Parts: sequence; structure tokens; C-alpha cells
Amino acid sequence: MISINSLTVAYGGFTLLNDINFHISESDKIGLVGKNGAGKSTILKLICGLQNPTTGKVAVPSGVKIGYLPQIMEHHRGRSVIDEAMTAFADMFALEDELERITVELSERQDYESDAYQDLIIRMNEVNDRLAYTRSDNPQVLAEKTLIGLGFKYEELQRPTETFSQGWNMRIELAKILLSKPDVLLLDEPTNHLDIESIEWLEGYLKEYKGSLVLISHDRKFLDNVTNRTVEIMVGRIHDYKVPYSKYLELRKERLAQQQAAYENQQRMIEKTEEFIEKFRYKPTKSNQVQSRVKQLEKLERIEVDIEDRSALAVKFPPAPRSGDVVYKSVDMKVGYGEKIVFDDAQIEVRRGEKVALVGRNGEGKTTLMRVIMNELDPKAGESKLGYNVNIGYYAQNQEDILDKDDTVFGTLDRVAVGDIRLKLRDILGAFLFRGEDVDKKVAVLSGGERARLAMAKLILKPYNLLALDEPTNHMDIRSKDILKQALKSYDGTLIIVSHDRDFLDGLVDKLYEFRDGKVKEHLGGVQEFLERRRLESLNELERHYKPAAEEKPSEVIQKKEEAKQEYQAKKFISKEEKKIRNRISFLEKGIEDVEAKMKEIEAVLMNPGPGDDVMDLTRAYLEHKRQLDYKMEEWEKLNESLEN
Repeated sequence: MISINSLTVAYGGFTLLNDINFHISESDKIGLVGKNGAGKSTILKLICGLQNPTTGKVAVPSGVKIGYLPQIMEHHRGRSVIDEAMTAFADMFALEDELERITVELSERQDYESDAYQDLIIRMNEVNDRLAYTRSDNPQVLAEKTLIGLGFKYEELQRPTETFSQGWNMRIELAKILLSKPDVLLLDEPTNHLDIESIEWLEGYLKEYKGSLVLISHDRKFLDNVTNRTVEIMVGRIHDYKVPYSKYLELRKERLAQQQAAYENQQRMIEKTEEFIEKFRYKPTKSNQVQSRVKQLEKLERIEVDIEDRSALAVKFPPAPRSGDVVYKSVDMKVGYGEKIVFDDAQIEVRRGEKVALVGRNGEGKTTLMRVIMNELDPKAGESKLGYNVNIGYYAQNQEDILDKDDTVFGTLDRVAVGDIRLKLRDILGAFLFRGEDVDKKVAVLSGGERARLAMAKLILKPYNLLALDEPTNHMDIRSKDILKQALKSYDGTLIIVSHDRDFLDGLVDKLYEFRDGKVKEHLGGVQEFLERRRLESLNELERHYKPAAEEKPSEVIQKKEEAKQEYQAKKFISKEEKKIRNRISFLEKGIEDVEAKMKEIEAVLMNPGPGDDVMDLTRAYLEHKRQLDYKMEEWEKLNESLEN
């Protein structure tokens, strides 16, 4: 489908990509991997035409639709979440409008034999053909499903986009791309601002996605679950593996070992050949043999060993001073902003040496709790208290953005360092991959990943006994994340960490606090145990509350739908606003039908589950469908009441 041919990208005297070639076929799901700065994002920009190569070309067939999600983007303002998502169907709506105009014009014309009339017929057929490919059965319902899958609550869909954070606006952009049904998806770190449940939803979507995918991600599990091919960028070259990420690591290790062995064997052969040539160079009886070996060396294709760039974070936290047994504790704590309550009745206790993760949907209060711990926000009620002799090292989620952009890399550390540690600042910066002239760079010119590393380096300057880290792995490559994880596992102080990276948390934390629906709940154990336990609780909730109510709705819905349809047929002339309402009702009715059908399917499976059925996943899906049904029914009833009045 898409071919990259002899492509080179160079900046001044530095070559980023050197004569690379590869092909993206239909249904390929490619994980693009390599160190930060290796050129992964550049390749995506080249494919979608946002950047031109120095030499070579990218061949994209005409008619191929590309959807591109960059790491950093501009967000639109002035629309609700659902309205912004619906812009993904702009081309389809334009075709529908054109088809309506053509239909009206054909009904009014009587010049059936004219060229103009025949041209309209041809154009109508063309538009119909395009609509057959692009039209969705119910765009509104599809948009709602996608947004809810990405973590939005149904009642949030009417809120203006500007009331959401950058992370949530990224989800809107991702939803628009998915809804536009591109032939090729280019996703640059799509999980950076997604919570665990949304990541799992996106995994499921991409598994079923029929087009081609090129994905940049530092989430090992996400790559394994989604991709079937791995393209590695290493020192300007690419290596193509037709396997997912974990298998690629094994094959890569084998390839480098085989390459090294072949290189060493060839070097021994060359050495022996050169010794023979030197020994018998001046002996007439050996002249033919000497010349033969000289020609052999001249024709020999020398084996080159790929030089692996092993530079990565070298993090080691200083020993933690001893604190009290209880590092942080809250009792009956209520926290919020103004009239909004984020969570209440929070009972939290973190003891010395514990490694605790804060998990849950974005916006449920994880970062808010960090602010309370840091005394940046006071609780509205209850108690929040740090323990004896607690000294906090804090990494804020936006830490890289609040650095002084006019300062240098070295100056950023030099301004806060005290004592003998000032003599080791260049060593510390080197451990965080700032070497040579990099230390004199202005913060303003650093990438997001470089700023994140600089902010992390500041935590090494003092011996803290509590590390409070809010999304520290965003923008980090996989190797650097692994090294940071090992450093945190070796850290002898207390850790409170906010992260959506399942692989990073797995084996690191021994307790979690889940933020959900305005409450904070303690879960003992690791992240995998938490996910399993969370699904089991959903099953119990289903049995207690939801099943009877779900069985009462369908007949009511059908009756009301028929009444609405009859009323619609009886009215010959309707206002523009009324038409809008009726279209919305139609969308809701189709959505209600879809949800009820899916609920019935799940109910049938839950009544008699088979060996391959995941009851917990089915239960969670049932609960989400039930919640959607309730909201859709409520809106449906309100809209019908407005028509009656």
C-alpha cells in the first residue's frame, strides 16, 4: 500500500535516517520502536506529507485515507465534545447534502433528454457510491460509543471541549480519527494520557481495526497486544521483524549475537589471510597463492556489526532518611474545587517503605490527592496529615512545562543544588543523557521527553524519604522506563505514584488506591490482581442492582418508538429546530435498539457461559451498556416531551 524508498533525512552534518526502505501492506499492524530521538515521529510525518525527506520518497496511492495522531496538537474550541467528534463525518454529511440537492433538482426538471440532466444522474450515482463506502448506520451513536470507550461519561458529551484538559482533548482528536475510518492509522504515543480502562478499550478497537496501523508506543503490553510486526530504528537504519514486540526482543538478541559471531569469524579469517600474504609475499614459489588471497580479500564483502546505542537513564536515588512509621494518613477526607467535590470520605494510610499506586479514570482525583499531600490544596473536611520527618520529592504531571524555559539545562540544576552535590551536577546530567554541549541548551528548545528527564534529574539532588511521582514515564522510551522502574524498586524510601502504565506498575507496587465515582478504595496487591478484582466486583454489582431493571425497558421503548414514528408521519411540515430534534430522537432510538440487543446477547451468555467466555469482561460490558441505556432513555423521553408541548 505505502512504500518508503531509499529515504534519507539529514540536518546539517547529522543524518537521522539513512537510506531506509520498507513497505506498509494492508492489515499490517506495525510497532515503530527505537530510542527517543531515533526518528520514529519523523517517519510518521513523512508518511502523511508533513515533512519532506532529504532524498528518496514516500509513495502513497491516490485515494488512500490517512489518519494521523501526533504527540502534540492544536485543539478546537467553541464546540461540545460530541459536536467536535461529529466533525469526523463532515465529508459524509456534505455528500448527503449534495445528494439531497441533486434529488430535488431532478424532481423539478423536465429536460430528461438533455446532457445536463444526464450529468446530474451520473453525479448522483457517483455520490451514492461514495456514500455506500463512507456512510455509517448511525453516526451519532457511533460517536457516542467511541467517546465513552475512550473514557468520557455520557453526561460529559455536551460539555465544551475547552473545559477539558489537554489529555482529554487528545482523546477527542483520537475519537475523530477513529470515526473517520482511515485506511491507514498513524498513532504517536496514543496512550500517554489514557487511563488503564481506556487503554484496554483502545486495544480492543485496534485489534478489530481492518486497515493498516503504524504505532509508536513505549507501552510494552500495548505493543504486544496490538501489533503483528515490529520495525526498529537504530542509528539511522531500520530492522524489520514480522513479529510483535516481545518476540522481536528475542529475535533481535539472536540477530545481534549471530552478527557478532559472523563478524568475529570473518576477522579471524582475514587475519590469517593477511598473515599468509605477509609471510610469503616475497617468495616466488608462493606468488600465485599470495595473489589469489589478495584478490580474495579485495572481493570480500565485509560484515559490519550494528552498533547498539546503549545510552539510557542511569538512575540511582540517594538513601532515604528514616521517617516515622506512618508517612501519610487521611481520615474522612473530602476534597474539591469550589462547589465541585472530587472525592470524599477518603481513608488513606501509607506506611514507611510502601510503594503505592494511585489508579483510576482521569479526572477522578489522583493528581488532586498529590496536591493535598504537597499542601497545595486544603481538604474541605476531614484530616490530611504527613508523618514525622517526611521529606517529599515531587514530580508533577506538568513538571516539564513549569521549568524555566529561559534557563539552561545545567542552570536548572545549579539553581537548586546545595553543598557538595554541586560538584557532581555534570555527572548527574550525564546519567540523564545530557552530555557535552547538551548541558548548555536552553530549556525552551528541549523536547517533551528531555524536559521530563531534566525534571526527574532534580529529584536526585536531595535525599528524600517520600517520592510522589505523577505520571513520570510519559515520553520515556522502554529501556529508560525499565531502568527507572529498577531504581524505584531499589529505592529504600516510600513511593506514591500515579501511572496508567500497567507494565511499569506490575511488580513495582504492593498496594493501590482506586479513585472511582467520588470515592477512594484501597486494594492490596499488584496491578494485575487489582484488575481481576475490579471485574469481579462489577459482577456482584450487576446481580444486586441492574438485571431486573434492564428486563423492564424494551417493551416501553418499542411502544414509544412506534408512537413517535406515527406522529412524525402525520406532520407534513416541520420547523428546522423540530427536524433537528426528530433526527436526534431517531439517533437515540437506533442507539437504544443497539444497546438492548447487545445486553440481551450478554445476558444469554451470562446465563450459560462457555469455557472461552470471560464472565468478568462480559459483566463490565453489560454494566456500561446499562448506563448508556439509562441516559439515552432519559434524553429520548425529554425530547419527546418537548415535541408534545
